[in-house]
Amino acid sequence: MIITNIENVPGRTIVEHFGLVTGSSIRAKNVFQDYGASLRNILGGEMKSYTKLLEETRQEALKRMIEQAQKLGANAIVNTRFATSDITQGASEIYVYGTAVKVA
Repeated sequence: MIITNIENVPGRTIVEHFGLVTGSSIRAKNVFQDYGASLRNILGGEMKSYTKLLEETRQEALKRMIEQAQKLGANAIVNTRFATSDITQGASEIYVYGTAVKVA
């Protein structure tokens, strides 16, 4: 599956358009991550547990979008975008969307 954030796939022609495909994942942090992050907040530096949590969430959302596109018969997703939102205190959603197409 070709995934791109531009409107086409360079060197390829879009031959079929399937429309919008999406994927999302909501994850919550846990007590241990909060404790470690609190220390990082005081001492400074990267909050690696949160970085890992968000990366896992992005990958899950992306996987779900790809599965949706494959069911439609697409071999590429163009104009891909990511968005985030807070669902509740301690839980965030990663949402990914794009246009499923078939390229030759």
